[in-house]
Amino acid sequence: MSKPLLFNAFLMNTASHIHHGQWRHPEARQHEFNDVNLWIELAKTLEEGLFDAMFFADVTGLYGPADGQYVDNVHEGLQIPSNDPAVLLGALAVATKNIGLAYTSNVMQNHPFNFARQVSTLDHISKGRIAWNIVTSTQENAARNFGFDALVEHDARYDWADEYLDVAYKLWEGSWDQDALLVDKQGERYADASKIHKINHVGARYKVEGPHLPSPSPQRTPLLFQAGGSARGISFAAKHAEAVFIGPPNPAGAKIHTDNARAEVVRAGRREEDLKFFQGISFIVGSTHAEVDAKREELERYTSVLGYLTHSSLGVLPDGSRLPEDTELRNIPNNGGQGHVDWLRAATPDREPTLADLAKNRIERGVVAGKPEEIADQLSAWQEAGIDGINVINWRLPDTYLEFNERILPTLQARGLAKTAYEPGTLRHKIFGRDRLPENHPGAAYRGAFGPRATALPPEFVTAGS
Repeated sequence: MSKPLLFNAFLMNTASHIHHGQWRHPEARQHEFNDVNLWIELAKTLEEGLFDAMFFADVTGLYGPADGQYVDNVHEGLQIPSNDPAVLLGALAVATKNIGLAYTSNVMQNHPFNFARQVSTLDHISKGRIAWNIVTSTQENAARNFGFDALVEHDARYDWADEYLDVAYKLWEGSWDQDALLVDKQGERYADASKIHKINHVGARYKVEGPHLPSPSPQRTPLLFQAGGSARGISFAAKHAEAVFIGPPNPAGAKIHTDNARAEVVRAGRREEDLKFFQGISFIVGSTHAEVDAKREELERYTSVLGYLTHSSLGVLPDGSRLPEDTELRNIPNNGGQGHVDWLRAATPDREPTLADLAKNRIERGVVAGKPEEIADQLSAWQEAGIDGINVINWRLPDTYLEFNERILPTLQARGLAKTAYEPGTLRHKIFGRDRLPENHPGAAYRGAFGPRATALPPEFVTAGS
């Protein structure tokens, strides 16, 4: 028997997220994303399938050049229109009991003091089921939406995220002592002021006095996801992340990535098992190979190659025209997401990949097809390559997940590749067996750092004014 994999549903509060064109299918319902009932129904379906989390992607700008046309984006419904997942999570938290609720928020879009407060509120509402996907944004338009002239250089965005997390950790882990909340009606003290602390953070970008306004939530710090595949992204994940969403094109590529990342985790002073890896996979399942082929052909009929190319952002010129498909990727400036290009290069070691390769890779990557037993075999191969979980990418809502529950899950459970019941407790407890960050995580260093033992804080964690 294998060890059970973890499973997330990879979603976005929009009509066209990953598999572009599929919203046009008569049975697709992702175009109903404004209707909260679609998401509540889906959440209940996912809990029936024992999914670990609903993982919501998000963007705060348009794909493409800063001054470019966005006609294609709008025609495709490609992440415009889209809604804020944080607001949706409040509704899903009260409509569910076990499933984790993960959402994306980039460091540009919300001041860390306000963001930390929102997360703590959601963690209270959900009784400890919130996760945060840490991103630094890849869209020039997003930077302009928040008052910046341009997107900060790739690696410098991670430096920004380091400080952002530093502020958040201080608020979540250090501002309130564990026994600060009293709710003492007879003694007329709601909390103990001596155990609630200002953080007085002063850094390169932020100056935050504190204290954190919410009392400690069940997890304090949400479960931390991250999705960067570049060298700088991997080092950032090794320091901060508890789970990483990756997209190598095959198990061999995943093996290289997970081995390198786990070595980085150890160098960062943590344990290999402190970081889980989730591979993005789309399923095509059938009782026979003929049925699988027929389903694949139907998906191809609704596939929008233009949508995939627009999503990649590379090769799109401001006037809406595009570079030739044989343009090599090294000849295209890229200050956006570099991990996908790096994974594509690893998959084509004999030559430099082109725009055509990038589009083909986006359409075909991570597709696992076959009869249920064959799908189980392929997932076993991914697991052997170092994968701990799967981000299940949908073709259509809600059909992809209904079909997973009915046709794939029973075989995975029989093989020991999927759990048969939820563990109780918080999201972090379900995945790691603990509610709080472990002591070897940098966020844990701020526990008690602003009270009587403040001088015990290691020098590397002390910023000016702390």
